[in-house]
Amino acid sequence: MQLFLNATSPYARLARIILLEKDLLDEVTLRWCDPWADDKALLEVNPAGRIPALVTNDGTTLSESMLMAVYLDSVSSHVPMLPASHLADVLHLAGLGQNLVDAAFTTVIARKHYGTEIDQSELGRRRRRAIQRITQQLDSELHESQLAPSITLGEIACAVALDYLAFRLPEVHWKEAYPQLKAWHAAVIARDSFQQTAFM
Repeated sequence: MQLFLNATSPYARLARIILLEKDLLDEVTLRWCDPWADDKALLEVNPAGRIPALVTNDGTTLSESMLMAVYLDSVSSHVPMLPASHLADVLHLAGLGQNLVDAAFTTVIARKHYGTEIDQSELGRRRRRAIQRITQQLDSELHESQLAPSITLGEIACAVALDYLAFRLPEVHWKEAYPQLKAWHAAVIARDSFQQTAFM
């Protein structure tokens, strides 16, 4: 398999964490690239020019990190990250994590192209409110005592999102606002898969 990625994409990081947790990294060639440079090899497998892009052994390309997670979970014999016994709960958390990443990532990209004044636009204010609501909800739902030795896709998605928020939008100060969530997050990112894929 091949995974097209870069070191700062939260979506690519989620895919890498899944590979590590499922013990599949040795079966994948990492193809580091710049999606903003219209990388030719990336465009050949994913015409949208977005990362991550996973090319399976049979040449099929998967182009959304959550879809990659579902696929990788299905081809590994490790403990499922999408356990049938509480699938709705896991997908609920995965959705919150994905929405938080989307709001934060879109904020970062908007600032890159239009400056910080874009935050005062209607969409900018809407993204900021979404970030505030989601972090507040995660604080009410995630507790360190709930963590099991295995990890679910929902927990990975939320931890990656919170890490990205601290990395790119430190002014949100979610760790100071939510000490319970900070403790949960610290326990999750202590895992080797998170340490190996830390944002840089």
